Amino acid sequence: MTNVAERSAPRSTPGPGDDAGRLVVARGLFAGPSPELPEDLYLEVDHGRVERARRHVRVGAWSRVSANTYFGRFPASYWQRWTTAREVRYEARVRGAGRVALRASDTNGVPRTVAVHDARDEDVRLAAPLDRFLDGGGLWVEVTTADDELVLDEARWTVAAPGTRRATSVVICTHNRADDCVATLQALTGEQDAVDVLHQVLVVDQGTDRVDTRAGHAEVAARLGSRFRYLTQPNLGGSGGFTRGLHEMVEDGGPRGDDAHDVIFMDDDIRCEPEVIVRLAAFAQYTAHPTVVGAQMLNLLHPTQVLAGAEYAVPEELSNGFVSPGAVGESDVTTFFPDGTKNVQDRRVDAGYTGWWSCLIPAELVRRAGYPLPLFFQWDDVEYCYRARAHGVPTVTLPGAGVWHADFPWKDWDDWHRYFNLRNAMITAALHTDFPTSRIVRTLADLLARYLLAMNYGLAATLVKAVEDFLRGPDVVDDGGAAATQAVRGLRAGHGETVAHRVDEAPDLGATQMPIVRSGPEPTRTRLVMAKRALQQALGRTPHHQGLVGAGEADWWHIALFDRVAVTDAGQGGVRVRRRDPEALRTISRDGARVLWRLGREGTAAAQRWRDAAPELGSSDNWRRLFRGGS
Repeated sequence: MTNVAERSAPRSTPGPGDDAGRLVVARGLFAGPSPELPEDLYLEVDHGRVERARRHVRVGAWSRVSANTYFGRFPASYWQRWTTAREVRYEARVRGAGRVALRASDTNGVPRTVAVHDARDEDVRLAAPLDRFLDGGGLWVEVTTADDELVLDEARWTVAAPGTRRATSVVICTHNRADDCVATLQALTGEQDAVDVLHQVLVVDQGTDRVDTRAGHAEVAARLGSRFRYLTQPNLGGSGGFTRGLHEMVEDGGPRGDDAHDVIFMDDDIRCEPEVIVRLAAFAQYTAHPTVVGAQMLNLLHPTQVLAGAEYAVPEELSNGFVSPGAVGESDVTTFFPDGTKNVQDRRVDAGYTGWWSCLIPAELVRRAGYPLPLFFQWDDVEYCYRARAHGVPTVTLPGAGVWHADFPWKDWDDWHRYFNLRNAMITAALHTDFPTSRIVRTLADLLARYLLAMNYGLAATLVKAVEDFLRGPDVVDDGGAAATQAVRGLRAGHGETVAHRVDEAPDLGATQMPIVRSGPEPTRTRLVMAKRALQQALGRTPHHQGLVGAGEADWWHIALFDRVAVTDAGQGGVRVRRRDPEALRTISRDGARVLWRLGREGTAAAQRWRDAAPELGSSDNWRRLFRGGS
C-alpha cells in the first residue's frame, strides 16, 4: 500500500533526468493558466520569434528568451536562508538545438553565469549550489538559438528529496461566493502535477448560496475522489472557516498520525495559479524549522502588479500593510528600475506577517501556539503570524509564489468590515505589545475626527462601536462574530452615506447640480485646519453647497468644505452621497469622546483580560463549541 504522506508529496514525474531521489520544487512555466494573464510574468522575449505555451516554449532561429521573470525565477536567496537544501538543479528536455544558460543574480540584481550547455535533442541538467545568495539573488535560465530552432519542455527545478516528506492539504473558506469558489477549485485541480501534491482539498461553506449546488462542484469532487471534502457550518467569518479546515486536518494528527502535515489556506475569490501549491508545499518540505509560508498577492485588475514583497504591522498604531524594509511596494514586476535592473525582488526581506489569500500553516504551529482566534474577519492573519513568531515559528513571504486577488485600493474603506479591522487591531495590540494606551487613544481620536469632518458618520459610529466592544472584553467573541456583524450592519444602516448608489440613481444628483470640485494640497498645519473645518461644519459656514468628488480626492480636509457631496465609490461603480448633519456630528463626537476617555482609563485592564482569555479563545474546545453553533 502506498504511504499516504509519500503519495501526497510533490512528485518527480517521468521526464528529463528522472531521478526518484529528487523532488520537483518548482515547474518551469512559460505562460499562465489562462490566456488573459500576461506572458511576460513567465518568460521574456529578448528578440526573435518565440511561441510561448504553458509547459513548453518554441524559440525560433536567431532568437533569445529569458526566464528572469516573476514566475520564471527560482528564489535562491530564500532557499539558502530558510531551508536545508544545498543545491538546486534545472532540468528540461530540448528538441532542436541552442544554448541553455543557467544565470544567477545577487542582492543588487547584478547577473552572472553559473553554467552553460550547448544542447541538441537531449535532456539537460544544470546544477547550482545554494551558497552565494544569503542577502539576495535568484536563478533563471536563458535560451539562445542560432541556425536552428529549439523547443524546451518538461522544465522543472529539483532538489535532493528530503528524508521525511510532509503531506499538504488545502482549505478554501467561502461565504455566498459559490461561482467564485467553483472557479478557484477548477483552476486549482486543473493540472495533475498540482493535484498530485495534495493529500486533501477541503471546502468550508458558511453561506446560504451553497457551492454544492453548482455543476462544477461535482466535477471537482469526481476529479479528486476521496481527497475532496465539503463541510457546511454557520458563518464564523474567515477565521472560523479557515480554522475549521485546519482543525479537521490537525486534530487527527495528520495523515501519518504525526505533525508532518501542512495546511494551505486559500481564498475563494482569487484567480488561482496552481503552481502556488507546488512551490509553497515544496518550500515547506525543506525549511529548517516549522515556518509559515505565504504567497504574494498580485492585483487582479492589474495582473503584473505585486502588492508588496513582504509586509509588517504596527499594532500600537492599529495599522498593517506596511512594506518591509528593502521590499518592493505595490509595483509592476515586469518593469525595470532606473539603474537598469529588473523589478524581480532580488533582495531578500523578512515578513512580519502574510495574508491568508494563500498561506501555508504547519501543524506544529497549532501544537505550540493553539489555533487562530475567533476574530471573524480582519487582523486574524496578522495576529496569528505574530503569535507564531513568539513561539519560534517565522513567517516567509515567498517570491514567485503568487495568486491574483482583488485590488485593495478598489475596495471602499467605508464598510461594515472596518469594525473588525479596528476592534481586532486593538486585540492584536493587547496580545503582542505592552498596549500603550495614550498612543492608541491618540490614534483613534485622530481617525474619529477625520471621519466626522469627512461626513463619514456611519464610519465614525463604527469606530465607537469597535472601541466599546474591545472594552467589553472577550465575551464579545463568544459566538464567533455573528452578533457583532448584525449589530454593526444595523448601526450603519441608519446613516445614508454608507449606501452606494448607481450614479444615475443617486438622490438629487442632477446633470448640472453636482459639478466636479477638485481637491487642494494636503494641509501642512493639520491640527489648525482640523479646528477650522470643525467650526465651519458646526456653524454651517462651509464654502461649497454641493459638489462631486472623485474617490482619490475624498480627503477629510476637502470633503469638510461641503454641505452635500457625492463621492465616487472606490470600486468606481457608483457614488455615496454625504450630507452635513450637525446633530450626528454632536452626538457621535460626544459618544466618541466618552468611549475614548474610558479607553484611556480602562484600556490596560481590558488588554489584560484579552491576554488572559487568548489561550482559551484559540483552543480546540472553544472552536468545537463554535463549530456546533456556539452552544
